[in-house]
Amino acid sequence: MYSRLHTLLLSVSVLCLALPSHGVAQTKGTVGESSDVVVQGSILEPEKLQVKDDARLTTLIKRPEGFKVDVFARDLINPRMLAVSDKGVVYATRRSVGDVIMLKDDNGDGKADDVQMVASRPGMHGIAFDGKTVFLVAVNDVFTAEVNDDGTFGPLKRIINDLPDAGQHANRTIAVGPDGMLYITVGSTCNECQESNPENATILRAKKDGSSRTIFASGLRNTIGFDWEPTTGALYGLDHGIDWLGDEVQVEEVNRIEQGKRYGWPYVFGMSDINPHINTPEGMSLHQWAKLSTEPVLGYTAHSAPMQMAFYDGNAFPADYRGDAFVAMRGSWNRRPPSGYEVVRINFENGKPVGFEKFLEGFLLKQENGKYGFLGRLTGVAVGKDGSIYVADDSNGVVYRVSYDGTASAPAGPGAVPNVVAEMPVSKIAVDLVDAKTTEPIKVSSSFDSDQAVPLPHAADGDNASPRLSWSGAPEGTQSFVIIADDPDAAEPKPFVHWLAYDVPGTTTELREGLPTEPVLLDPNGMKQGANSSGSHGYTGPKPPLGDPAHHYHFQIFALDVPTLGLEPGAKRDAVLQAMEGHVLAEGQIVGTYERKTASK
Repeated sequence: MYSRLHTLLLSVSVLCLALPSHGVAQTKGTVGESSDVVVQGSILEPEKLQVKDDARLTTLIKRPEGFKVDVFARDLINPRMLAVSDKGVVYATRRSVGDVIMLKDDNGDGKADDVQMVASRPGMHGIAFDGKTVFLVAVNDVFTAEVNDDGTFGPLKRIINDLPDAGQHANRTIAVGPDGMLYITVGSTCNECQESNPENATILRAKKDGSSRTIFASGLRNTIGFDWEPTTGALYGLDHGIDWLGDEVQVEEVNRIEQGKRYGWPYVFGMSDINPHINTPEGMSLHQWAKLSTEPVLGYTAHSAPMQMAFYDGNAFPADYRGDAFVAMRGSWNRRPPSGYEVVRINFENGKPVGFEKFLEGFLLKQENGKYGFLGRLTGVAVGKDGSIYVADDSNGVVYRVSYDGTASAPAGPGAVPNVVAEMPVSKIAVDLVDAKTTEPIKVSSSFDSDQAVPLPHAADGDNASPRLSWSGAPEGTQSFVIIADDPDAAEPKPFVHWLAYDVPGTTTELREGLPTEPVLLDPNGMKQGANSSGSHGYTGPKPPLGDPAHHYHFQIFALDVPTLGLEPGAKRDAVLQAMEGHVLAEGQIVGTYERKTASK
């Protein structure tokens, strides 16, 4: 057993022989590379300190000149995420209690006069308002409810019931984007591992009724705090770095999060740094993964544990605060000396982040005995309607209100935030890239007959396993195949891509049922899989909206006169189509149907 305060020396040495390149797999990177790594990490958990006197407590908190910190509410047990309704009422979720509380300041004195529970479900964590509607997210579920005139919530309606099961990071958060869509964060189940569910370590995007859920961005270990920059509409989020890489590694990442991009985890981090603890899927090197990943725009002190993030759009603070972001840093356990236990400000210039500065400090103390203690672990941050900000401490059960008692001169508010989410382009479904001189099409068969229902094991509500495909009649000179499976009946994106595979060896005439979803397969050797419209790669099965008539699913096989398209794994449909042009010798397809009569789970 480890003591609560001690330093753990973790040494990892991986010595790999330089191996010849003829078919021998390597441990890291490309053939011929080796790893020799020593990692030193610390376990240091400061002691929780409590100050019951509000006046004494707030004098210990350091803040910029002109700012005032008050205790808005205390004895709340475990306030986590904060949100402010259109009427200016403050709400806090309590994960350990499993509820949402309303904190009303009826007389406007800057202190909550009443604390009332307004919703209750196990694991409740994320909260977002959209006019008179509230959205709440627990581990597996998303709920919605109407907000009554008195601020209480109406009956909860569950709109999503199948978010991935939790592991190490169970704290989902939610927001309504400028495009009117729901954005839901799903952390990884682990510190660093190959996830079996592609929705882990992502931000998901769905309609307000919970339908049309896709992966918006991936490779995000645990992005709890995210928000839209108010002048450009760009989405920014802070991702928790990997533990056990050292006291100074991995920095907490500020990412500009864009649709369809991946952000490195678990294989690379920071500025394309290689994680020495874990190998990529077979067939891909760490350097390939880094090349396909997007680097952060800023980094902050390792292990600070960024939580909720909010851009300041009020008029009560000095003008240069407007458009900057506040982030609650809960604090470290894996660093000596400790980091976090503070609120930081991210400075933005011309809509882009340029640096950090500390905003609220003093929560972390070094005591006379040399040990560290803390007055709070900060989790929630939200901007009030009066321009103040609210900060939640989930360890001592306090919500603070930060106001400015100097002279503020904020400019007028910005215009409407633009919708910067680029929808996938509409492209043709009846792909015909074959030269007119071709006489016979490729004959395609599957585990279902043409124009018949796709069996449940191949649907998203079933096993989500790719169907068996076999084909014959490829012309002489065929060197590789491309497989495209998509749904032209989908409302958006159109067509909805369910499977994209390329560089399938020209000697292949059949793909077995239930192929892995890895970017590169070993059988067939070298087959690459591209991006599907769900936001992952590999096969994803039919899941048309309930009530829709049967959708049609086109499984197309293309014979090419080149052995490879020259694309990296994870390519998108239009890039594959462009690379195929001028190289298609023949094509064939089989069309299946699928209709959902009942909801999954």
